[in-house]
Amino acid sequence: MCQSNMLRRHFFPALKRAGIKRVRFHDLRHTFASLLIEQGENIKYIQTQPGHSSPTMTLSVYAHLMKPVNQAAAIKLEKTIFGEMVAK
Repeated sequence: MCQSNMLRRHFFPALKRAGIKRVRFHDLRHTFASLLIEQGENIKYIQTQPGHSSPTMTLSVYAHLMKPVNQAAAIKLEKTIFGEMVAK
């Protein structure tokens, strides 16, 4: 089944039934990758999902979505260096 036929027969009707505005099929890739980034998934894993050639490619597209400070990582590193007795 060709792509345009699949979109007309299945994808667009499914969007309509779900009450979702018409979006490009390609937009689903971006939404999926963006949600994985928001969840804090590993960039290497995210890279494999849309089929990017490298994590660098994924980062070039989605780096703006990454949080500038990763508080959980900072706390984890602090505990690794100073132990569990770190003041909270």
